[in-house]
Amino acid sequence: MGATPGRLRQLVDAIGEGGLTTPRAAGKWSPRDILCHLADCEVVFSFRLRQALAEDNPVVLAFNQEDWAAPYSNQDAAAALAAFSAMRAWNLSLVNAVPQAARERRLTHPERGEMTFQTVLETMGGHDLNHLAQLEEVASRRRG
Repeated sequence: MGATPGRLRQLVDAIGEGGLTTPRAAGKWSPRDILCHLADCEVVFSFRLRQALAEDNPVVLAFNQEDWAAPYSNQDAAAALAAFSAMRAWNLSLVNAVPQAARERRLTHPERGEMTFQTVLETMGGHDLNHLAQLEEVASRRRG
């Protein structure tokens, strides 16, 4: 998870300014949209992690990513990457300070059921890998 911001920067550079707003395919998000989505999700993950540590078995809120994506066409990819990178650094600072036992703290997601702090971390990592693969695909097409 710590490597994601740097890898995103490399992919943005490889895709180039002109490719950031082009959808990956019909009906799919553009690289800019993916960066905005990652920034939004980092806000959500940040709150969930802190809520799990501060409350006993909180129920976290779900969100509709398509609804949240509505303003992405008017947002800046560089600002989204900067926001994601700053929030990720802050989240990792928290994670690195949390005792191992706290990783078993529980929370409930309305759609996914009971989870632990550790499960949220694993979800974050998987989410990163999914969107990095999408951006890798775009970058490889731009190169080749």
